[in-house]
Amino acid sequence: MDIIFKYFQSLNDKQIQQIKYLQELYSFWNMQVNVISRKDIENLYLNHILHSLSIAKLISFKNQTSILDVGSGGGLPGIPLAILFPDVKFHLIDSIGKKIKVVQAITKELALTNVECTQIRVEQLNNKYDFILGRAVSTLPVFYSWVRKRVSSKSAHSLANGILYLKGGNIWDEIKQIPGQAIAFPVNTWFEESYFLEKYIIHIPV
Repeated sequence: MDIIFKYFQSLNDKQIQQIKYLQELYSFWNMQVNVISRKDIENLYLNHILHSLSIAKLISFKNQTSILDVGSGGGLPGIPLAILFPDVKFHLIDSIGKKIKVVQAITKELALTNVECTQIRVEQLNNKYDFILGRAVSTLPVFYSWVRKRVSSKSAHSLANGILYLKGGNIWDEIKQIPGQAIAFPVNTWFEESYFLEKYIIHIPV
């Protein structure tokens, strides 16, 4: 987990302990419910935790910002970001009940009071949020169609309210299908490891 401290050096003691605990928690729960590829669990901190935290390099969420993590699966990227931003409100949703049970168990063990977990499809939500997160949930145009009406119009950040989507590979054809000014930020702007080549945070203002 030293890879996390390499790029996030101002964590307090509580955050350090929470991040250390992630390996034990995900290793245990991943044997019950496959939320991370079994062959990938050894690379948890690089491939999943640090990747999730790349969003914190693009934007520092202000206190009381509301965040929706759609198709959260095992709680990524929401849980690592909730550790980093304890005064930001995170709502993690997934349509699969057993995955949400894992997220609920992990957030309880970590004592994350700023996280709400719900088994629900995003189309069934009525709430609005400042930012909506996704990590390889679907194609960008499909994800955009699901969530665009769930973004609040009251923006408090220099980065406009909207979608922050983690995706790799050839993203450009999908971006062309999105209305408005979608911008792709290369993750290797902040992280030098080869894993992050051709990985992007796509910001879609809504």
